[in-house]
Amino acid sequence: MCGGRGTRLRPLTFDRPKPAIPILNKPSVARLVDHLSNNGFTDIVVTLGYMGEHIEEVLGDGSLYGVSIHYVYEDEPLGTAGSVKNAQKLLDGEPFLVVGGDHVTDVDLRRFYRFHLHHDSPVSIGLICIDDPSGFGIADVDVNGNILRFKEKPSVGEIFSNLASTGMYVCDPMIFDYIPEGKYDFAYNLFPSLMEKGYIIKGYLMSGHWSDVGSPEAYREASKWMLENLTETRITGTLNTKSSKLWGKLSIGGNISIGMNSSLVGPIVIGENTTIGDNVLIGPYTSIGSGCVIRDNSKILSSYLYDRVCIGCGTTVSGSIVDSDTTIGNDCTLESGCVIGPRTVIKNGVVVHSGVRIWPEVVVPDGEVVKENLFNYEYECEIEGS
Repeated sequence: MCGGRGTRLRPLTFDRPKPAIPILNKPSVARLVDHLSNNGFTDIVVTLGYMGEHIEEVLGDGSLYGVSIHYVYEDEPLGTAGSVKNAQKLLDGEPFLVVGGDHVTDVDLRRFYRFHLHHDSPVSIGLICIDDPSGFGIADVDVNGNILRFKEKPSVGEIFSNLASTGMYVCDPMIFDYIPEGKYDFAYNLFPSLMEKGYIIKGYLMSGHWSDVGSPEAYREASKWMLENLTETRITGTLNTKSSKLWGKLSIGGNISIGMNSSLVGPIVIGENTTIGDNVLIGPYTSIGSGCVIRDNSKILSSYLYDRVCIGCGTTVSGSIVDSDTTIGNDCTLESGCVIGPRTVIKNGVVVHSGVRIWPEVVVPDGEVVKENLFNYEYECEIEGS
């Protein structure tokens, strides 16, 4: 399912849909398709809405990933169940797995699918234990995996379980008989309806890592997890370095230049054709895209820079996300949790406070202290929702 507008991730979703956001310089949906392929799911249907053509550009026909991909567009938002109903002609005949296009996971999905096949249930829900389930659907299950209660996005006083729905389901095609045409949701509509009709819905308790990249916080968490999974240092192509120090696990692209007395502390991923100046400190838990320039005496700590980003001399970027083609001047400070949109220009001596978002193509003058979100009103400003 790749139809959402990604409003909670703005300004990162103005140039691309949410599933195409890069995680360690690779679109997250491509990582998901890799995982599906490795789990034996080779016939994939992708439901598309907002900027769906970008998903097609990333995935193509699926042959690069060893799968076959078909695309189904929706003209207007149909909800989670409605979008799957829209693809019914490609899904009838046998049980199928539903996943969100923004999911980042290492869960054994083949085992989940087999669990469903061994039980007589119209749908099985993938559940995972999390500390704060308030932003998810939650379920109460018995010892046999039968779901006794299900509540979508519970409020305070309603959190009866820490078993959160991952939004991954295995469904029998019979569910199409209970999904009407138009907008309809799995969690809010279908599951309560099936339970009221007496059907038993199964809950599958998952182990492993799962995240939906639905917010900047979730994006940083997923990126950090992927960085932790680097297994070795890998350098592709030419690396020019002058007495720099490289520590930990690093994945470095071709044609990289690192100046004198710079220090890279992994885990770090760096794309190709990137230049790093003298006395620069990078890492850990940082990814830098292709064609970037990191000038002298700067610090990049636990941050995620996309392609063609320029960081000025003496600038510190901490725990932030910086979209492509952005220029940040000299002696700037980006505090933790900043999200900077594409083609933004931040001039010299600017301080951006923690959690601030700056919209695409905004120009921040010299010496500004940015305490609140800066919008470009040529773009939508809503940051709540999907």
